[in-house]
Amino acid sequence: MEAMDTLSDHLKTRVIELKKLQDEGRKIIGYTPGGYMPEELVYACDAVPVGLIRGGEHEPVLYAGAYLPRWMDTFCRAQIGYKMLGEDPSYQMVDLLAVPLTDNNIRAVADCWDFYTDTEVFRFGIPHDKSDFAFNYYLDGINLLKEKLESLTGNKMDEAKLKEAIDLCNRERELLKEISLMRMSDQSPISARDFIDLNHSSFLADKSVMVEALESVCTEMKKQEPARSMKGPRILLTGSTLARGDYKILSLIEETGAEVVIEEFAEGMRHYWETVNPDGDFMEALADRYFKRRVPPAWFRPGRERLDFLIKLAKDFKVDGVIWYQLMYRDSYDFESYYFPPMLEKETGLHMLKIESDYDASEIGPFRTRVETYIETIRR
Repeated sequence: MEAMDTLSDHLKTRVIELKKLQDEGRKIIGYTPGGYMPEELVYACDAVPVGLIRGGEHEPVLYAGAYLPRWMDTFCRAQIGYKMLGEDPSYQMVDLLAVPLTDNNIRAVADCWDFYTDTEVFRFGIPHDKSDFAFNYYLDGINLLKEKLESLTGNKMDEAKLKEAIDLCNRERELLKEISLMRMSDQSPISARDFIDLNHSSFLADKSVMVEALESVCTEMKKQEPARSMKGPRILLTGSTLARGDYKILSLIEETGAEVVIEEFAEGMRHYWETVNPDGDFMEALADRYFKRRVPPAWFRPGRERLDFLIKLAKDFKVDGVIWYQLMYRDSYDFESYYFPPMLEKETGLHMLKIESDYDASEIGPFRTRVETYIETIRR
């Protein structure tokens, strides 16, 4: 699609553009992509948010071993490795790293960046339940983040700027959701790889450019004749983290002739199912969307909400199988992966395949065998 080509060209020069903006005085705010960081606050302070979502390579994971033990989540070790290697400019130009503390793996990213680098780190806590006390705690956290951003940028956030940022980010979420829902059809106008690429691009691209690209993609998809007819099994792909560049599981599924029609990940994918209510108190509206109404990750208690959502996705998208792709040492997802399959089978009759990765190239062979066997059992 022409819009995706235009977006790809934009991303190729994005780092250069960010450097120019930084030289002009704009602040670059990096953040960990767990879905709890309100980008709207960054835009309202005239700063630029950059989601740190790169992954899939083993070298940064190994390099992080000089700074923390191996038994931490693979993606989190990679975020430390990319920073310490100093080869990715988007990791080096960050003026402030904002870290919603979801668990000890993410805390390790904040601690290592804070202790071993000159980058300033701002942490705010994420409670593990949705009580009123927890909501107020999260609200206090993003209010502190707002104050920090105002202090760092020297720009006072006003309601008009925040409303504009909310509207822009809401539109991005609405478009991603609209495109995603088109994949329910047996003649989906977009592949899983292209949709995931769009989603990942939203963490890095200029927001106005991103929204314009999504508008164009939507328009093109509605106009074009159905050119893709799915003949293979339909797959729900879920797990802990799907980082930008970590596409081996997608490739292995595609090689079998199956197709991923929907994804649900706690990290690395932008959550687009809910929008911010633009009425009333904006800070409370942000907390309501980012904390109260979003589908929680595996470490929340009670843990049923996410699993019920996965079952709903499996039914709505008429999937034939579920592949659980998680990274090593993310224990909360390890626990969940054991008690979810019986629930899934009871509610849908589907079976689940679990794949666990450490971003190691030697995994490809065993993964291919397991994915091929799983897809073959679905076809029988």
